[in-house]
Amino acid sequence: MSLLRRIERGGQGDDDSQDSRSPGLKRTAVPAPPRPDQTPRPDGSTYLDLRSRVQNKLLSELDTGIDPQSPEVRATMEELFTTILSEESIVLARAERQRLFEAIVAEILGYGPLEPLLADDTITEIMVNGPKNVYIERAGNLLRSNVTFEDDDHVMRVLDRIVSPLGRRIDESSPTVDARLPDGSRVNAVIRPIALCGPTITIRKFSKKPFTVEDLIRFSTMTPEIAEFMRACVIGRLNIVVSGGTGSGKTTLLNVLSGFIPNDERIITIENAAELQLRQEHVVSLESRPPNIEGRGEISIRDLVVNSLRMRPDRIVVGECRSGEALDMLQAMNTGHEGSLTTAHSNSPRDTLSRLEVMCLMAGMDLPIRAIREQVASAIDLIVHEERLRDGTRKIVKITEIQGMEGDIITMSDIFEFEQTGIEAGRVIGRVRPTGLRPKFIDKIEASGIHLPPSVFGIGMSRY
Repeated sequence: MSLLRRIERGGQGDDDSQDSRSPGLKRTAVPAPPRPDQTPRPDGSTYLDLRSRVQNKLLSELDTGIDPQSPEVRATMEELFTTILSEESIVLARAERQRLFEAIVAEILGYGPLEPLLADDTITEIMVNGPKNVYIERAGNLLRSNVTFEDDDHVMRVLDRIVSPLGRRIDESSPTVDARLPDGSRVNAVIRPIALCGPTITIRKFSKKPFTVEDLIRFSTMTPEIAEFMRACVIGRLNIVVSGGTGSGKTTLLNVLSGFIPNDERIITIENAAELQLRQEHVVSLESRPPNIEGRGEISIRDLVVNSLRMRPDRIVVGECRSGEALDMLQAMNTGHEGSLTTAHSNSPRDTLSRLEVMCLMAGMDLPIRAIREQVASAIDLIVHEERLRDGTRKIVKITEIQGMEGDIITMSDIFEFEQTGIEAGRVIGRVRPTGLRPKFIDKIEASGIHLPPSVFGIGMSRY
């Protein structure tokens, strides 16, 4: 996108004087500076007036044909910035000068006031509730940020800069959108008339370096025994559903589990907004598409699941089942596409089965419940349930085997479960322990050449 087009999409708008970085350059984590000082400067202007004046003059002198992603663009802007300050006889302290320049660069090339928050690796989520209320999640805790926007239009300019490169739109006729940042961070936005408080943006940040199984063990999300068990299940081509509530870490866990897939297999990933960061070489990523302004051209997750079956997949990884695509996913699992992975929102493994039944009915097929349950029991081998605990930590709380049908009921057995032993200094203390039951699908794992020791399941050892 040319610089002129970027400017037309909001480069001339005012923003807070936040210390920011261009998205085309390496971000440097810096704390968000104080909100702009509205007290008059010696020349009678406020800081915002000064920033607006310098920014508009910089835009008028900058070559609009320059590539905003070019390494030279920042140096060019800094040279023009210095010239403008000299011509205007504007004297600033070094810190204030740098702060002003970074704010202007962020507004023209980046995401305005959001830049320092995106640069801070300790922040895991950013929530914009209108122009004056911005919250962040850090270490599992919600905190109010001192970052603000000028008004609703300023938020909309930044939002348009996020969704436009993806070919998506957001306006009064389509007031919601799912998108992603270039680094894979998930973005959801809702605007008026649905959002009464103004444009609302939720950004789920992804780590610049994808989490590994070692990271999850260090975070106490899982134990080494569970990691060994899950690796065996993925290599053994078991069909796995990762379940949990919003923000429980399902996508992160799915990404880690996908890392166990052998490198010589063809993997098809299907998502609403591409988030998975698989490290294998042979990966084909598919992304759904919303309808255009005329209500045509929609490509749903279900369409992509059906199409993926014609793409010779060894593994199908669906980012999330939330509707009728669940039926097609179960059909794929039952027709030779073993080792498939997906996620689903639910409160427990049993609830996951209930949700799958409802999602299958959403496919529009008039199927009896027993037929659906037989499909579920036949297709799914394992449910890994994750929760976000009260202290903000995310842990695997249950790993449950689907054993089959008894009458009209799907039978299940817990292989691992989380046992809380107490709370210390606000932190939940506990550990995921084996229940002592050996899963029925162990023969399938051993057929793939992996032999797990009985101690992984707590057999022959004390649970405490």
